[in-house]
Amino acid sequence: MGNIELVTIVIIAINAIVSFKGFNDLHFFEKYKFNVGAIKRGEHLRMLTSGFLHVDITHLFVNMLTLYFFANVVIYQCGIISFLVIYLGSLLLGNLFALYFHKNEPHYTAVGASGAVMGILYSAILLQPNMMLGLFFIIPIPAYIFGIGYLLYSIYGMKAQNDQIGHDAHFGGAMGGYLITLGLQPWIFQESLLMVILLLIPIVILFVLKRTGKI
Repeated sequence: MGNIELVTIVIIAINAIVSFKGFNDLHFFEKYKFNVGAIKRGEHLRMLTSGFLHVDITHLFVNMLTLYFFANVVIYQCGIISFLVIYLGSLLLGNLFALYFHKNEPHYTAVGASGAVMGILYSAILLQPNMMLGLFFIIPIPAYIFGIGYLLYSIYGMKAQNDQIGHDAHFGGAMGGYLITLGLQPWIFQESLLMVILLLIPIVILFVLKRTGKI
């Protein structure tokens, strides 16, 4: 995996500091979490701050571990500035997605860096489409298969609404990583056009389902 870059350490540290503050200060947690009603009242800062809060240590650990595994792929191929643009852009797009899908649910709340982390993961898949991932850390699968499968699973989760996972924010973050990376690295269209098309399929499916009122 190589050495962890300073920018990744800083992001992990900020997530840890803000999250631990939230663990121990309910007022702080409530003030900065994603909440549809509060955001619609003008508290737009929550769109950013909620991405650095987590519900517990396990939630924080899983997100930061995933970031650690894939951050270097993006940093080494795109640079630090582009990495930050992808991370923060995916975080915001993930929350915009959640706001869009839950706009009529004023009490809907969420926290976590999952949107941003999914954006980095999908960016890494586009940059290194032949990369292999370990499903459950054991079963080797091509990264693009995981990417497509995860987005399809997110669509199912958004449709079923039978768990407490923010599938819409995950999907929006992944889409952010996909779109921003293609915008910053247009050479991907020439070298990995098939991968671009394959990863686009779940996004098209989601918008068709939304358009037809099936989600």
